[in-house]
Amino acid sequence: MENKILEYLMSQVDLSEEEKLLIAESVSIQKFKKGTLLLKEGEVPKNSFFVIEGCIRQYYLLDGEEKTTHFYTEEQSTPTHPNFKTKAAAKHYLECSEDTTVAVCKTGDEEALFKGNPKLEALSRQLTEQDYANSQEKFSKFIYMSPEERYLDLLENRADLINRVPQYQLASYLGIKPESLSRIRKRIFK
Repeated sequence: MENKILEYLMSQVDLSEEEKLLIAESVSIQKFKKGTLLLKEGEVPKNSFFVIEGCIRQYYLLDGEEKTTHFYTEEQSTPTHPNFKTKAAAKHYLECSEDTTVAVCKTGDEEALFKGNPKLEALSRQLTEQDYANSQEKFSKFIYMSPEERYLDLLENRADLINRVPQYQLASYLGIKPESLSRIRKRIFK
């Protein structure tokens, strides 16, 4: 499993043996059961996660209702939020939507890893910028697409989620109620 993170990083940038060793020393591989909360609202994030196998859901709790905003699956990392630097409490939750194996890096280890390795810091910045651009595009689509168009976009770009996460979480992710998602699916698959 440790090789998975190195394989992914090496697909993005050339790593020396020393850099591979530093990464291996800074990252631990952990397995979590479905339903495990990796981060709760009000906690200061202490770890970043890179999904090796499984799915992590990001959601907010508003008036007792869960609002799903993202699903992180294989070869995706939960973004390093500004909370790391400011020690601000998270406003969201991170929960394993299925049994999940992740590479975990503690905040201090991540900072030390970047400090002595400009190549890794640049890669992290590049991946963060890419994630930000993707999030902006997703947000724009959410604003101008109808719920049915959002579902069709999900089928085209994240079809893996359809059988991996419960319908109520998909509905929340699409900004609709589960009943509306059922109606949309019936219309599309007629």
